Amino acid sequence: MEANNIPLLSPYKMGRFNLSHRIVLPPMTRNRSYNNVPQPHAVEYYSQRTTHGGLVISESAAACDISLGAPVPQLTADEINSIINDFKVATRNAIEAGFDGVEVHSANGYLIDLLIKDEVNNEIDQYTGSLESSCRLALEVTKAVANEIGADRVGIKLSPFEYPNPETLGLYMANELSKLGTLYIHMTEPRMIKNEEGHYETPRCLSPMRLSFKGTFIASGGYNKSDGDKAIVENYTDLISFGRLFLANPDLPKRFEANAPLNKHKRNSFYIKDPVTGYTDYPFLQVAS
Repeated sequence: MEANNIPLLSPYKMGRFNLSHRIVLPPMTRNRSYNNVPQPHAVEYYSQRTTHGGLVISESAAACDISLGAPVPQLTADEINSIINDFKVATRNAIEAGFDGVEVHSANGYLIDLLIKDEVNNEIDQYTGSLESSCRLALEVTKAVANEIGADRVGIKLSPFEYPNPETLGLYMANELSKLGTLYIHMTEPRMIKNEEGHYETPRCLSPMRLSFKGTFIASGGYNKSDGDKAIVENYTDLISFGRLFLANPDLPKRFEANAPLNKHKRNSFYIKDPVTGYTDYPFLQVAS
């Protein structure tokens, strides 16, 4: 099948960025940096997974030590202001280093995520107790980052199904982020469940948030080629990020185009420190075949 007949390989205009396909490399915790400093093997890892006109989102970098999340001490007003400023400085540094934009990581147990979950003790009522208060820091950081480089270069990652009222939270954030002109939302689906046939599947629950958000929508979570194509055709999302598939198949768009077999990921090497094993040693199509 030709690439222009494969929905995932169709072009897409994301604000100022002209993408050649809808397949996104998401940020993944790879633990290959030493003392939080990326090493030369990171260059090879991302180069392997780079395509002309493809969207690559790198591993997260800490804006400050406390932004890494638990254990988080009680926060004061001065500390919150300092955190917001640290994100602004980190954003300027990223652009000066050559990145096209930044994604504000607001999921997976990092500081902003903990505040959304109301799991941080702080002295400031404006940041705890209600939906609006719990989401305040995420929105203030996103706004501050957007003021530094323009909202058309800023995305945010959210995982609403880790919270008690995911749809309410997701809709609130989608609407508020639209007001800020945020370039994209990168949102994670719920965890897999076992269906009546005994097979595991990921519930597709992002439609209300997707319809409420005015920018580009990126869906993440358990997708393969067939349900990825289906999601694009049905306008369920604009782009799809593939974590384990892209990790194990550095030439994933090419494999999708050729309908080629896929490498299996090596779970036991996800978080090791080795600069090669489970990182840059996955074979390309011509080697695998």
